[in-house]
Amino acid sequence: MKQPEASIAIQMLPRVDGEKVIEVVDAVIEHIKSSGLTYFVGPFETTIEGDFDTLWELAKRCHHICIEKGAPEVIAYIKVFYNPKDGVWSIDKKVAKHEQ
Repeated sequence: MKQPEASIAIQMLPRVDGEKVIEVVDAVIEHIKSSGLTYFVGPFETTIEGDFDTLWELAKRCHHICIEKGAPEVIAYIKVFYNPKDGVWSIDKKVAKHEQ
């Protein structure tokens, strides 16, 4: 299996009141799940791996989902690792040994 050429870690911070934030972020995570890409949901951010351009389009769509779900604005923290020549280490390689 070919290594992914990029991975992103994205934390969406929709400006909504109280626990509504969970509802909005859950909608974003459902979209990520439906993408068919490999992902890992953590308590502060979700990591996704795949094609560089696909990941940027996914991050863009995550912003739109927050707005569609009622957030008047959204802040996102995005970390990107991109290596088109050799690929990046997979999520599994980085975290599988730490799973309980």
